[in-house]
Amino acid sequence: MPRPVLLIHGGAGDITDSRIAGKFKGIKEALRAAWPKLETEPSIDAAGNALDAVEAAVRSMELDEAFNAGYGACLNTAGEVEMEASLMEGLNLRSGCVTLLRDVMHPITVARRLMEKKRHVFLGGEAALELALSTGSERLPAGALITESAEQALREFKQQQAEGADTTYARTELDDARTDPKGDTVGAVAMDLDGHIVVGTSTGGITGKWPGRIGDTPLLGCGTYADNTIGGVSTTGHGETIMRYNLAQRILGAIQHQGLSAQAAAEQECTRMTSRIGGTGGAIVIDHNGEVGISFTSRRMAWGYVRDGIIHYGIEHNEVFQEPFVSIGD
Repeated sequence: MPRPVLLIHGGAGDITDSRIAGKFKGIKEALRAAWPKLETEPSIDAAGNALDAVEAAVRSMELDEAFNAGYGACLNTAGEVEMEASLMEGLNLRSGCVTLLRDVMHPITVARRLMEKKRHVFLGGEAALELALSTGSERLPAGALITESAEQALREFKQQQAEGADTTYARTELDDARTDPKGDTVGAVAMDLDGHIVVGTSTGGITGKWPGRIGDTPLLGCGTYADNTIGGVSTTGHGETIMRYNLAQRILGAIQHQGLSAQAAAEQECTRMTSRIGGTGGAIVIDHNGEVGISFTSRRMAWGYVRDGIIHYGIEHNEVFQEPFVSIGD
């Protein structure tokens, strides 16, 4: 019987020192909020426990300004938040993907509702908003998701453009001092006691994107993919790079066809992507045996996972911290 595992990330990019503590706090809070859902009795839905855990982990990070998802998301050139998310389960390959979503919280939950409708896989814009509102989401006042950090990042982006700077790799991390601004999506991969794998990813995109821009996060095979027979992947980083390389699917292909471990496949494909295209990114992976893989070519990536009562987490290359798991409220 597989051992349950929950693996999450809080974005890959040039995360400055001042944001590390907030990232670690948010990662551990998300793990503690979601892990108990993997330990409950099996649900009616075969993949239900893993679905609940992934949704709970991502929802926690969508509420946290330390991450570029939900509240605190990046702004487009019009100063607006446009969010996207995807969710996929690996038993029957059901999935839900939403993009260009505005003025509601928790895009990951909207993606789950779409998946459970079973009619369509992908909705965007007004159709995604209509689904959200008709299935229980509250319409927020305009601008409710905008933070001071996001507004500052957009001002700096526009100033850089006016000065003729290269803004190809636009901000997704909202820091003051930056050199390589890429990636701050959030994501989660879970495997339950029955070996069911679920993946969810959510983002606010990149600062200064054109209104209507769609990134890698809602695209199956790029930002998210799950297949119980191979594994599950959630990616983060420069979206245009990840889309062009089809990163999630390439990692699973390396596991399936080259016989690589989750760790080796993630390392190989993240490295090849950056070498070939230039943009950086990262990925978290759980393979069909329940083994984890964590790799990134950016300066830093916030990540964490729970297994056997221990939280493992990190943000630097070749660095792992551990602490006992303590449930919220204990």
